Amino acid sequence: MSVNIDTEDLVQKDRDYLWHAMAKHNEKALPFIARRGEGSWFTDMDGNRYLDGVSGLWCLNLGHGRKEIALAAFEQMMSLSYFPLTLSHVPAIELSAKISELLQGSYRTFFSNSGSEANETAFKIARQYHAQNGNPGKYKFISRYRAYHGSTLGAMSATAQANRRMKYDPTAPGFLHVPPPYSYRSSFGDMPNSDLAAADFIDQVISWEGAETVAGVIMEPFISGGGVIIPAKEYLVRVAEICKKHDVLLILDEVVSGFGRTGKMFGFMHSDEVKPDIITMAKGLTSGYLPLGATAVSSKIYEKFKENGTHNHLRHVSTYGGHPASCAVALKNIEIIENEQIVQRVANLGESILGKLHDLTALSKVGEVRGKGFLYGIELVEDKVSKTPVSEELMGNIIAACTKKGLIIGRNGDTVPGFNNVLIIAPPLSSTEEDLDFVVDTVEEVLMEFCK
Repeated sequence: MSVNIDTEDLVQKDRDYLWHAMAKHNEKALPFIARRGEGSWFTDMDGNRYLDGVSGLWCLNLGHGRKEIALAAFEQMMSLSYFPLTLSHVPAIELSAKISELLQGSYRTFFSNSGSEANETAFKIARQYHAQNGNPGKYKFISRYRAYHGSTLGAMSATAQANRRMKYDPTAPGFLHVPPPYSYRSSFGDMPNSDLAAADFIDQVISWEGAETVAGVIMEPFISGGGVIIPAKEYLVRVAEICKKHDVLLILDEVVSGFGRTGKMFGFMHSDEVKPDIITMAKGLTSGYLPLGATAVSSKIYEKFKENGTHNHLRHVSTYGGHPASCAVALKNIEIIENEQIVQRVANLGESILGKLHDLTALSKVGEVRGKGFLYGIELVEDKVSKTPVSEELMGNIIAACTKKGLIIGRNGDTVPGFNNVLIIAPPLSSTEEDLDFVVDTVEEVLMEFCK
């Protein structure tokens, strides 16, 4: 790689001062430095151009360079640069009303800065709700193995990915984990409707723990970073019924699946009968243009926080949560999603173009292709009988080969020991048909080389 003087200086500063997320220290590796972005593409310091096949970290839903979003932030900063939500401001009011409308119910929203914080807020709300509803013993939360819910202590406790927790244990008490609805590697054997068996196992765990001790069940509608696991449509309906039966709150983590990623505005909307008690969101809420997290709570839950009493209000604050500029960006982001009919577009193109990825199952090392909208996972195995995951080396070689051809894709790295074998493809929702064709053609070309 030819390195000019400016790049050399940046590389040295990167090595000396910047701590990269999820990266092992490597003195010899050249950092991947992005310089400019346009649409679904970005260029590095040497002018090499890449399609971002994972939307940054699943968040750049509308791609780079949306001038109207940048202007929304600029105009808001010029009129009101900051104001706390211990009081109020117009963008937060308008955004909270819009979120309730999009959720097709009556919801009250608490703003934070990220998905991790949104989930932390949900846990505090759930415990306090039960305490004020006459059930102070309800404090436990159930989540699923392979699921990711964040990096802060409570969110990491809900995260059931062993590699993400190593050397950070013990985590917070009161978090339980159950098998995911993962028919390809079902914990319930080779049986029909194994996803419903996974749902019923939640029912058993609640009973075994004592329903009087369980506050909530938290889950993504589709497990994303844990390997893009897509349950049967009936699974979430069954879980919702189980939660209602035991007076357990259903908390849906829509940080990745929200705002059109799966071909519905929110992932839970693929199951028509489900009405979550709490929904958390971030990422696609602003398409990554500014940080913002949100915890939307049903009016039934919020009612308990209206009661008089010294400690009956939510004693929780986020200095930058609901920042005026972030809320203005979110409103403009949602406006674009609606005006450009992004959600329907994702539903159509996710099937007609990205759906071609399913053809890759003809290759000997492609165990399963799973997808919904612009969220796809390709599970690679040594052979289809044993389903033994392919090596770390092969996964790295495949990703590097895609990068060399100008496509950035992801994987379920640092999740389950020995099972980090799922390639992840989640391009910006605004990607052109040509962009998506490039994604499919490049992945097919690389896998034909490595996975015949």
